[in-house]
Formats: sequence, C-alpha cells, structure tokens
Amino acid sequence: MNGLGAVLPHDLLWGLPARALPADAPHWVAEALSLDQPVVVRRALVAADQIAVGVRGPLREQRYATLMSRADIQRQVSPEQLIEVGCQRSLDWPALKALQQIRSVMDDLGLVWGISGSAGFELASRCAALHADSDLDLILRTPVLFDRARAAQLVKDLQRVACQIDVQLQTPGGGLALREWATSARSVLLKTDQAPRLIDDPWLLAECAA
Repeated sequence: MNGLGAVLPHDLLWGLPARALPADAPHWVAEALSLDQPVVVRRALVAADQIAVGVRGPLREQRYATLMSRADIQRQVSPEQLIEVGCQRSLDWPALKALQQIRSVMDDLGLVWGISGSAGFELASRCAALHADSDLDLILRTPVLFDRARAAQLVKDLQRVACQIDVQLQTPGGGLALREWATSARSVLLKTDQAPRLIDDPWLLAECAA
C-alpha cells in the first residue's frame, strides 16, 4: 500500500506537514497530523502541484479542509486497497460485519470497489474512527453507464445487513450517491471538482467534456 499513483477523491495520503497549515487552523488539526494520521482527498479545483484534502479530528464535527503539496506525499492508500485489510480485521463493529456480509455482492458486479469513510480511515491508519452507529461507506468505480435498474437492484442487495451502507458511484464526471441514482428522479446531484450539480446523466456530462 505504499506505491504512489493517480490521486483520486477518497484516497488517503500521509505526509502533510503541520508547518504547511494556515496560521488560523484550529489547534486540533496540527495535533491530528502529529499522530501520523492520513488526510482524505476531496473534490476541488486546485493548482496542478496541489491536492485538496481534509483532516479528520477525533470528533465528528472536526473536519478541516486544506491543501497539500504533491511533493509532500509520502504514502497513498486507495479505497480498493482496503478490501483485504477489512476482511482480516475482527468483527468488533457493525460496519466491519456488514463488510463481510456484502463482499460477494460487490465482487459479483465485476467493477472496482473500495472502502471509504470512517471504516476506510480506521482500516488504513489503525486510528479509532468507527463506533457502533457508524455506516459503511463504499465507493464503486463506474467508468461507463451504471444503469438505474442495476442501481436499484444493488440497493436491495445491500439491505438487511449489520448497518446502513452508503455507496458513491465514481463516474468520470464526479461522485453520485447510489441511492439517489436508483430512484426515478430525473435529475441527480453530482459532486464535481467545481461544485455539486444537478444533472440528468453524469456519464453523458463526461462525454461532452471530452
């Protein structure tokens, strides 16, 4: 899990130095970095030599958005690299139990998927982030159209497990909530690097931009 590749949203990065933080950053941000915790890649338009990241604190409301120089990246872990790690952990938390329960469903899709959110953070860093009420956040890489009927079936297949599961489809144009795409709503909210957008077809948007 040490090789560096293309940096994508939800990747975890190590190496952000506290000295690179803005002067007005809350004190807990530097404390989190001093514990060798990773930062989470987020969506934003930034200069080519920068990465938009978020720092997690011990409390749910402690989230801090900042920038990281690409030159400072020492280690990178993607959500898909955490699948095997998750299956090797004890089942102390409902989110980890749910991971075991839905693995075959996700594997059968024939698409790349991974673990993000609190579960991904804890699996990658060994820093406590999960609790009894934590959801299991997953990403599913969908480079081509993932049709709505298939999305609705996946929502059904992921029910009746140990906790709520939230899947974000990673389209070429941005991130899209599986549950929203599985509805009959004409427009859905797509998270892009520029800003969230209401759009009918996220995959068509990427084709138009090409």
